[in-house]
Amino acid sequence: MPVGTVNADALSCLVPALRQPAKRDCHPMIEIRRILCPIDFSDFSRRAFDHAVAIARWYDSTITLLHVSAIAPVVVYAPGPAALPTAVLTHDDRDQLLASMKRFAEAEAGSSLSLEFEISEGNAATEILANAASTTTDLIVMGTHGRSGFERLVLGSVTEKVLRKAACPVLSVPRHIPDAVPAPSVLFKRILCAIDFSDCSLRALNHAMSLAQEADARLTVVHVIEVPPEAPADFHESVFGAPRTLTEYIAAAEEERRERLRDAVPEAVRAYCTVETLMPTGTPYREILRVASEQLSDLIVIGIHGRRAADLLFFGSTAQHIVRQASCPVLTLRMG
Repeated sequence: MPVGTVNADALSCLVPALRQPAKRDCHPMIEIRRILCPIDFSDFSRRAFDHAVAIARWYDSTITLLHVSAIAPVVVYAPGPAALPTAVLTHDDRDQLLASMKRFAEAEAGSSLSLEFEISEGNAATEILANAASTTTDLIVMGTHGRSGFERLVLGSVTEKVLRKAACPVLSVPRHIPDAVPAPSVLFKRILCAIDFSDCSLRALNHAMSLAQEADARLTVVHVIEVPPEAPADFHESVFGAPRTLTEYIAAAEEERRERLRDAVPEAVRAYCTVETLMPTGTPYREILRVASEQLSDLIVIGIHGRRAADLLFFGSTAQHIVRQASCPVLTLRMG
């Protein structure tokens, strides 16, 4: 339920200094008009909001800050399920929350952005997803913390549900990361995108290329050749029509995929930003995190399949490990 809106005209004089002209003639550019940023007033959500502010300044976006007040079941000593109260927030409660949200936003963003404020009651993940769908959100920006020990193991139940169900891209901001406000002239200077040539990973690559072109950033495209770590030296794999040893399999895979990796990035993109392609061998999430660490990446971009039962539960083990362990923000895009 909308409870208040803050708009500012000062952004029009700031954008030219912060944003270079979009290179529309080389590769389709993404638009980020509306950003949804759930907040709970913690340091974790403040860091996420910092990044939302920096992105909004770059793309001239509107940010919706959403606070969800949980409805706790009323325990009754009677047969049947626990009853849910129809409301837990009074008008005074909402007014106080709105005032707190405005103070929270102004402390980080000042008055130079288009901001909207919403307060919901219910399940946090459900409300976040519903708000994103109803407002045609282009990007959700949120932290990755959980309150309990179990939640921390799975990124926090709210973040995990949003990651695997959101129709729009989700930017996950880890807990230990420098603030992004005051916003730098370029937020993401070194972008890493991991692909496996699936449709969802190529969609993620399109986003990564657009972001890299927009900011003249360095883009590293990584494809990991996965080999079971316990594979013996005489491992045989029927691939490309013939049994091969492990060494031969890796060599053949490298030869076959090297051209596909090179062709995944159009020459038009390479003309406007620095592009590097890497093809390490090993466990995908470990190699992706290693490369991101070595290159001091500002952003990791990955696709999430979300089709199989295992994906629905863990939203893909590779994505789960990366979002949980990355030292930089991770942009995930779901398909299926």
